Amino acid sequence: MKTILIMRHGEAGPMQADDAARLLTERGQKQAFDMGEWLSRVHNPGAILVSPYVRAQQTADAVKQSNEFTYQETCSDIIPSGSASFAIDYLETLISMHEEVDTWLVIAHMPIVSYMVDQLVHGEMPIFPTAGVAVIEYCPKTHKSNYKGLQAPRM
Repeated sequence: MKTILIMRHGEAGPMQADDAARLLTERGQKQAFDMGEWLSRVHNPGAILVSPYVRAQQTADAVKQSNEFTYQETCSDIIPSGSASFAIDYLETLISMHEEVDTWLVIAHMPIVSYMVDQLVHGEMPIFPTAGVAVIEYCPKTHKSNYKGLQAPRM
């Protein structure tokens, strides 16, 4: 079994013309850092796949302060308007190519994070709080998944 962790970025500033350039707020930075510490204690992810949007990259930077990843990639397909089915197909391909990694972390946005959970576990489509992490057990041989729950930052 593998573990897939799907995380929404920390709290970001208000909407603006260039959505991709939005920054995390101070609260969002703290949320991301705190969740990074939780991830290192509870799941110890070995690989990270991150949206190219600034707020997701900042979230990843905060998470990396407490975690070391053997595989890292920025993926231009996991943006708010991206295809969840394409993102999951790509993630499953990466998992098959990196069998040594047991726990994968994906950092992206609403609504794609909810849709990705639904792609893995049909009927589960959580509404993520900022910096929330969905925990999913995944079997690469059967492509079957179990939704274990959603962890939110304590703030």
